[in-house]
Amino acid sequence: MRVLISADMEGATGVTWPDDCEPGNPAWQRCRTLFTSDVNAAIAGFFDGGATSVLVNEAHATMRNLLLEELDPRAEMLTGRHKDLTMVEGVQHPDVSAVAFVGYHAGAGADGVLAHTYLANSITGVTVDGVPASEGYLNSLVAAEFGVPVVLVTGDDRACADAVSYAPDAVTAAVKDCVSRYAAVCRPPAVTFDQIRAAAQQAARLCVRAEPVTGRSFEVEVEFDASHLAAATAGVPTVRRTDVRRVAFTTDTAYAMIRTFRTVVTVAAAAIENAYG
Repeated sequence: MRVLISADMEGATGVTWPDDCEPGNPAWQRCRTLFTSDVNAAIAGFFDGGATSVLVNEAHATMRNLLLEELDPRAEMLTGRHKDLTMVEGVQHPDVSAVAFVGYHAGAGADGVLAHTYLANSITGVTVDGVPASEGYLNSLVAAEFGVPVVLVTGDDRACADAVSYAPDAVTAAVKDCVSRYAAVCRPPAVTFDQIRAAAQQAARLCVRAEPVTGRSFEVEVEFDASHLAAATAGVPTVRRTDVRRVAFTTDTAYAMIRTFRTVVTVAAAAIENAYG
């Protein structure tokens, strides 16, 4: 049984402030240890539950945040950027039995610690077929297309509540409780390690591949906080402008959906101006 861990940082133990997860900041350097501890807890729990191998896909920002030298030596880590399936790179491999979302968060426009969808502030909402979609929601659609179930979600309490919308059978572990976008009641790593480990051990029982979900289309709409970002991203082939600050596109596969979405995000990020966004 091989488990993929998609590891994001905003939902990690103790992380509540942008500096905690923005590479290069002193607070980020400290929080890398907390982030790695959460991932190690999930690794330990999956091995406790019978996993034979674990691949960690580093999925935050530069995708170079986890401390390899502190990683559980039984696991392997995929680190660095520019992957076909971005945050869930690895689900396309037939030996992967399940995926865990560790350190996840609520989506843009929702209430939650450091809530966003890919871009910190410039994206104010994403929907798929009219349903609000967090990063977890988007990634779960990709995983389902390859027959890989989401079995574990960790993050703040709002991220765990969000998981019900895309992985109702998954085990969840809330490492902190949201007070505001930049504040939370946090549990110390000695507590959250045991919490995540127990949740992962329980989730290991769910690590059974399913039939791939195919034969559907995806209508994705992205709302920005400024009109020029919609204008810029409407230049991406297949993407159309639907309102002053919105664009949309339709794909026939989740694979194409996440790749198109990533392209929209990349173009939008390049169009952001420092003073006016």
